[in-house]
Amino acid sequence: MKQCFFSQNNIKYIDYKDIDILKKFLNPHGRLLAGKRTGVSAKNQRKLALAVKRARYMALLPYISQ
Repeated sequence: MKQCFFSQNNIKYIDYKDIDILKKFLNPHGRLLAGKRTGVSAKNQRKLALAVKRARYMALLPYISQ
């Protein structure tokens, strides 16, 4: 089992403005990857989903990509 990326790098707050990190957890279509595939803990997966939604709302990330 993979270790959680955020726990490993000691990241307490998942910032919606940090697009480079958020893009790691999106597939080519712009959808969020499952926690099982990325190894992110359930708690951080929820925080990640919220950060991605905020970034999309602020137009930092696309809702879908062609």
